[in-house]
Amino acid sequence: MTALVQGALIGAVGGLGLVLVVGHFRARRVRLDDRLAPYLRPARTTSRLLAVGATQTPLATVQRLLAPWMADGVRLVARFGAPTDLVRARLVRAGRSTSVEQFRAEQVVGAVLGLIVGLALATLAVLSRGLPVPSLLVIVIAASVAGAVVPDVVLSRQVAAREERMLAELPTVAELLALAVGAGEGAVGALDRVARSTHGELSGELAKTLADARAGTPLTAALENLADRARLAPLTRFSQGVAVAVERGTPLAEVLRAQAQDVREAGRRALMEAGGRKEVAMMVPVVFLILPVTVVFAVFPGFTLLQVGL
Repeated sequence: MTALVQGALIGAVGGLGLVLVVGHFRARRVRLDDRLAPYLRPARTTSRLLAVGATQTPLATVQRLLAPWMADGVRLVARFGAPTDLVRARLVRAGRSTSVEQFRAEQVVGAVLGLIVGLALATLAVLSRGLPVPSLLVIVIAASVAGAVVPDVVLSRQVAAREERMLAELPTVAELLALAVGAGEGAVGALDRVARSTHGELSGELAKTLADARAGTPLTAALENLADRARLAPLTRFSQGVAVAVERGTPLAEVLRAQAQDVREAGRRALMEAGGRKEVAMMVPVVFLILPVTVVFAVFPGFTLLQVGL
């Protein structure tokens, strides 16, 4: 009987929340842009008959109905989430072509899915253990927040994985650039040859830098843009070294080889530091698992002999 009462309370609370949410969306303030949008639409250059089959599908209708709610959810996530500039920079560092609005929409979808999972867990908790209503609300809110945070965590892992691949590719790319420059190529020609002959994250960034240089941007500014996009200390030093060598006429091949050696030394130091941290972590199972078992095996025969002698 208690479980039924708690279930009824949860249903009432959920219904009240749904009514409040629907009332909020219905009472959403109509902005001036929404009022002027029908009168400021761009003129159509094609016939409406060509778009009939695409606009009358159920998916397009559902998308059109959910668009205002999705816009409100995106604004809510943007208000309480990370700043827009930071999210845009992280998307660029992750190599993703999605916009900030699309990433916010992914967070809204994750929050909705988390809310559904939280409601399911709360229902199971009521039916099995009869938890109080505040605990159930905490479960639902925590699941919804976790669903909104999951895309951000995935983005952080993508950024870390891409930066690790770029650092692994940097010494090889620098050596190839040094070989191309030593063979008589200029800076732009060396970038072109390496970008066409290699594949990877850093090769894609070099292709973007080469496109900026061919579009009229000075090579030094294009290299600075590369450093700003990546935001990696070794790649920043590499870009600055190449830019300084191009401006001052320093032998570029020697600079590139020195940069490659510095990156390899930095990678070796990072590997040694990681090995030191892993060594400390490996002491935990040795001290708390293997050593006690060894002591037991060493002491148990002595206790057995003592008992037999007594």
